[in-house]
Amino acid sequence: METLKFWAKKLFFILIAINLIAVGVNLFLGPHNIAAGGLTGLAIILEAYVGFDRAIVVWIGNGIVVVLALIFLGKEVFLNTVIGAGLLPVFIGIIPQHKLVNDTMLSMVVGSAIFGVAVSILYHHKASSGGTAIPPLIIQKHFGIKPSIGLFITDGIVVTLCLLVFDVDSFFFAILSIFITSAVMSYIENGTNKKKRVHIISKFHEAIAKDIMEKIGRGVTIIPAKGAYEKQELPMLMVTLDIQNYRELIDIVDSHDKEAFCVTDVVADVHGRGFTFESGSV
Repeated sequence: METLKFWAKKLFFILIAINLIAVGVNLFLGPHNIAAGGLTGLAIILEAYVGFDRAIVVWIGNGIVVVLALIFLGKEVFLNTVIGAGLLPVFIGIIPQHKLVNDTMLSMVVGSAIFGVAVSILYHHKASSGGTAIPPLIIQKHFGIKPSIGLFITDGIVVTLCLLVFDVDSFFFAILSIFITSAVMSYIENGTNKKKRVHIISKFHEAIAKDIMEKIGRGVTIIPAKGAYEKQELPMLMVTLDIQNYRELIDIVDSHDKEAFCVTDVVADVHGRGFTFESGSV
């Protein structure tokens, strides 16, 4: 039963992601001849240059990629690839090719952001839409070259083809699109779970820790600390909390000790009890 739920949830999010990719390609990037790397970018180029339907190009390309994944990367990667790779050309064929936004820059930004969200969803669920994501993994396994370098090379080839088929504007729009997609993916991966980590040194540390736990519901770690100048030993409190609770924490500290020494860091991600699964305070 748990396995069925797992795969049902995974399939649901894969469907959403693949639909978003198709929307980004057919409604925003494709109509403006923005081939921002990947198999979908190559499909846009071939459709414009030789008239091949982009859905057919993705079908053929992903068919080859899936076979390569099974041969060179094994069953697990194959299973994580075959669903998305099979569904993408279907959605690209179903969703109409229409210039939804006339402004090329705006269309490129929106389409790239949608693409970034979609790929992030796939990565989060250890899935793939196939395309140029698989060859770099094969290159890494057999030649030790990092996937990022392999992906840069494969996408670079596709983007360069823009100069041969379209124009210089399309070439630079494609490059900018890749940067926007990467930025969106990076933000989703590292920016949506940001927290604040606060270190507090105060002679009223016990009262401060008590209020933090009771009023904010966050656990506090006590770390032994010693000043280098006065050689005075005072416990240092460390607490990690949601950004929206930060102002409340500072008010708690100020209510006990306005001279307390506080250092605050922004933390990109937090895993563990109280943050990544339901539990009591940490």
